[in-house]
Amino acid sequence: MNIEFDTYKQKLGEIRPTLDDLAGSLNLEGLQNELERLHAMQEAPGFWDNPEKSQQVVMKTKTIENKLSRYKNMVSSWEDMMTICEMAAEEDDDSMLPELKEGFQKLSEDMERCRLETLLTGQYDKNNALMSFHAGAGGTEAQDWCQMLYRMYTRWAEAHGYTYKILDYLEGEEAGLKSADILIEGENAYGFLKGENGVHRLVRVSPFDANARRQTSFSAVEVIPEIQDDSQDVDIRPEDYEMQVFRSSGAGGQHINKTSSAVRLIHKATGIVVSCQTERSQFQNKETCLRMLRSKLVEIKEREHLEKISDIKGVQQKIEWGSQIRNYVFMPYTLVKDTRTGCETSNVNAVMDGALDPFINAYLTCAATGNWVTK
Repeated sequence: MNIEFDTYKQKLGEIRPTLDDLAGSLNLEGLQNELERLHAMQEAPGFWDNPEKSQQVVMKTKTIENKLSRYKNMVSSWEDMMTICEMAAEEDDDSMLPELKEGFQKLSEDMERCRLETLLTGQYDKNNALMSFHAGAGGTEAQDWCQMLYRMYTRWAEAHGYTYKILDYLEGEEAGLKSADILIEGENAYGFLKGENGVHRLVRVSPFDANARRQTSFSAVEVIPEIQDDSQDVDIRPEDYEMQVFRSSGAGGQHINKTSSAVRLIHKATGIVVSCQTERSQFQNKETCLRMLRSKLVEIKEREHLEKISDIKGVQQKIEWGSQIRNYVFMPYTLVKDTRTGCETSNVNAVMDGALDPFINAYLTCAATGNWVTK
């Protein structure tokens, strides 16, 4: 028999306790009880009379069903691979080794992602994520870097089954983009992306410099949860903001209305500015802006531990040296390193193509343990 089967059988035995522990961490018993309660609600008379409430229940039901199904599939996969190892020993058949290797790799990845999800215990971790990109000082070079970050995160979202929607996109004068806002939709989008909030620093030979000099550029990424909970004490009155309308431009293709339907809201008390230009009407753009503004105000209130929204003061983040959360070096060597967790890789191209999981995983683990790198 191929000795590799024995090795994988041992590996499977070693990870089984971890797989069993995940059942407790995920609170499978509690999830099953909650699922039964939700099913009973859906069978009750008059359940569908309130479409908004019924839709929330249906979505919650689907989320729980997915979690239970995913864990069941992991256990089933583990059992199937143990069977493969035993069959290979009996039949002296090496033909199933590729299937075993692939299955073990997938199970390991699924278990790690499941473990990380157990760390997402924040109030808004399950929510969609609103991401904003802002180029720092430096003109075309910084704007090009801003667009590279935009591409990096949209690639990550697509690779993980999330969808993203462009809300606002302001192109650079020569290349890149000055700013952009997108909504990344899917379970735990904010929980996974919250650690990406901050300033990102790039070091490279500028393609826009005829003398091929090394340039340092900065761009800021803002990540906040999309908050749709009406129970939050946030009352945004028309007199609280200034509304501006303008003609849509930039990314969005045929869906952009070329009339003055784009909307910008400026919150007077805090100076927070939100824009949306990709909906089909001015009314829809305004509604989207109000949701964005509401989400930002709630997130700032929670982050700053403020008693009420009116306590929020306008705070401008400096997009400059010393404030970065991550460095991306393209020359004289290649390195991407997070200043908070110490996580690093020399594969810059993979990172720029959306391979951010090691950095996201390291952030969540450090947040759970408190073991941050001392700057």
